[in-house]
Amino acid sequence: MRSTSGRTIAGALLGLIVAIGCVGGAPAQPEYPAGLITMIVPFAAGGPTDIVARILSQSMSARLGQQIVVENVVGAGGTTAATRAMRSPADGYTIVMGNMGTHAAAVALYPNLPYNPATDFEPIGMTAGMPVAVVARKDFPARNLVEFARYLKDNGPAVRMAHAGVGSISYTTCLLFNSIVGAKPSFAGFQGTAPATRALVAGRVDYLCDQIAAEVPQINAGAVRAYAVGSATRNPALPTVPTAEEAGLAAFHVSPWNALFAPKGTPDAVIRRLNAALSDALDDASTRAQLLELGSEIPDRKARTPEALAALVRAETARWIPVIRWATAQEKEKD
Repeated sequence: MRSTSGRTIAGALLGLIVAIGCVGGAPAQPEYPAGLITMIVPFAAGGPTDIVARILSQSMSARLGQQIVVENVVGAGGTTAATRAMRSPADGYTIVMGNMGTHAAAVALYPNLPYNPATDFEPIGMTAGMPVAVVARKDFPARNLVEFARYLKDNGPAVRMAHAGVGSISYTTCLLFNSIVGAKPSFAGFQGTAPATRALVAGRVDYLCDQIAAEVPQINAGAVRAYAVGSATRNPALPTVPTAEEAGLAAFHVSPWNALFAPKGTPDAVIRRLNAALSDALDDASTRAQLLELGSEIPDRKARTPEALAALVRAETARWIPVIRWATAQEKEKD
């Protein structure tokens, strides 16, 4: 028979063991990241957003000590992928490479957009800006941008404009261009810029407006004809291609961007870890060289913070809503 004192001592020992096991509250979680990270890309493989994503995912993986796997999710101008990312667990293991289309212009283009770019995501950081080039099939009859704009206006639906889906950068920037010059082409949608560019090279469509990453090799090879870039200055990757202002169309000035986002509620410590890996990757000499060769505009460190990206999303949404609504109204008036 145990004595009362024996039971007391045993109880005290048990309590001590429990107390030791519970020091600090819940069991310690493994340090992030403890496994694979999925980076959702809203467009097909081979397009400009995909190219930037793959360069950065490799560089960031080395800094995080875990592999970042790129997953291409196409549809609805990139909003299908953004919606999927928004609904993913907020644990840092699913992120999305958004852009000016998915996280700004889509608000005006999709009345029933399932997400709010400003409130349904945690901004990680801006990755790279990418100037837009206006390109046409290599045998297009116009010799310069002014002639090209006149040809589009005069020939209307007979001219086929390629784009990567409603809401994509190729769609929104060409919508802006068409409105400025008064053109009303027929639209040919593709699931990404890469298939759109292949159609352009093959001569199945007439022109395309998009980020220059996928177009630089085609332009330099003479497979397509470049009329202008929408940036304020010429791009080092395409030194012979004039700016739209130089080519006689100053109103066409647009600089699309790409950026990383995580689902709303992702812990701040995880966001900061991802941001640090992104920023260090953008400072890496090899990574920078690859991005600059494609014509990318790399943001400085101040522009890479989550706070700077949040401000950019708000500003760009406010900018594109009136532009796209005006452009859409112009198109309806021509019907």
